Amino acid sequence: MTVYELYKQLCERIPPSLACEWDNDGIMCMPEPDRQVNKVLLALDITEAVVDRAVAEGYDVILSHHPLLFRGIKHLTVQDPVARRSIKLCRAGIAALSFHTRLDAVTGGVNDVLAKWLTLSEVTPFGDEGIGRVGTLTEPMSAEAFSAMVADRLNTPSVTLADSGRPVSRVAVLGGSGGDDVLAAFSTGADTYVTGEAPHHWLVDAPEMGLNLIVAGHYHTEFLVIERLAAMLQELIPDAQVLPINSNAVRAIINPRFINS
Repeated sequence: MTVYELYKQLCERIPPSLACEWDNDGIMCMPEPDRQVNKVLLALDITEAVVDRAVAEGYDVILSHHPLLFRGIKHLTVQDPVARRSIKLCRAGIAALSFHTRLDAVTGGVNDVLAKWLTLSEVTPFGDEGIGRVGTLTEPMSAEAFSAMVADRLNTPSVTLADSGRPVSRVAVLGGSGGDDVLAAFSTGADTYVTGEAPHHWLVDAPEMGLNLIVAGHYHTEFLVIERLAAMLQELIPDAQVLPINSNAVRAIINPRFINS
């Protein structure tokens, strides 16, 4: 299968029509459309470390969630980090394909995977583009206990909880940057909203609305979908080598004074 054929096959499973109007995803660069796909590198972000690994190890495609090209490039110079990555990819003949908000919205995508990992049932979409998901826990629990479960299941050292005092039963989720959807989550009847990022004012206001707000990190709320993409690729190109890697260069430094306090 060629690089371009792989992209078309992926588009059938993750339709471009599901992407938000403001988004820029799909083909980021494709210097050799007819190149045969033997090795695919999977990452949430196309960082320079990811690009360097793809070049060094002879990968044909990098498949990511976050777009390599999002805000646009004004100058193709090595001083600009995004342009520098793009130049390296084109020189090596490596394609970069990104599936962003359409992967959030598609059935089985980012937010369905997140809902599944948080053990939600009776899951339905919410939000303007139907990107978010809302579902129900089998048994209600305290916001603090549920937050600890979120941290454990997402493999993150900490989460931020704005506690309304309500038990957790009906939960809305939106991986990544979901701060603009707090009201949409609340309108579903959810008592709890889990997202990756949210502005401080929502951490103040959400509890007074009666909504527990849990901020669990942009990367950690989305990385789970990489496993789903790997399975999809193995179905499409069973003979190819598919390698999911961790592209997260951000760490939480825990103050030891607060451990076990």
